[in-house]
Amino acid sequence: MEKRAYDIFSHFNREICVKVIPGHFATKHSHISHCIDMTEVKSMLNSAKAAAKILADSFTATPVDTIISLERMKMIGAYMAEYLTGSGINLRHDIAVISPEIQNEKMLLRDNFLPYVKNKQVLLLTASATTGKTVNSGIDGIKYYGGTPVGAATVFGGEFDCTVPVVKLFGIEDINDYISYAPQDCPLCRQGVKVDAVVNSYGYSKII
Repeated sequence: MEKRAYDIFSHFNREICVKVIPGHFATKHSHISHCIDMTEVKSMLNSAKAAAKILADSFTATPVDTIISLERMKMIGAYMAEYLTGSGINLRHDIAVISPEIQNEKMLLRDNFLPYVKNKQVLLLTASATTGKTVNSGIDGIKYYGGTPVGAATVFGGEFDCTVPVVKLFGIEDINDYISYAPQDCPLCRQGVKVDAVVNSYGYSKII
């Protein structure tokens, strides 16, 4: 499967790269035609810093008290906080970066995390936002815990309705023939094409 992989580079900075593997993949929300491997941008120092700088640049005029990091994006979230506090409206402002639990696809904040969200301006950070379900669920969670969502940032995203600005590094328009279907509507399944791998925020697991 990895032999099909190819790299795409950000239009903003060529230090930011993700691997794309064409095939048939299952996520928790959909079946997709391409797996987006974000291991490098999530894990490598220079790539994570470059991604954080671009995402942070879109929120220099937005008050931010807390960044909620989902899908193993805490390294990028920490660098975003550093960049945001270096200039603009958040200059020298102390920004929290937290990673809440997710249960039944809902955000769960323990009592010790509540002071970082209640009555705070909160930015949501995710790795992927193709259908909008993760982002919109996160926005609902921020509101439920008394915070004010001010925006969302993601490495790879699609087009969907959202009540806050959404910034992305890569979009489905960057990948030729990218498609996403609800599992029950997947044409590849109807054609009998086997699923290559199951994909989540930790990566992918091939189905033998």
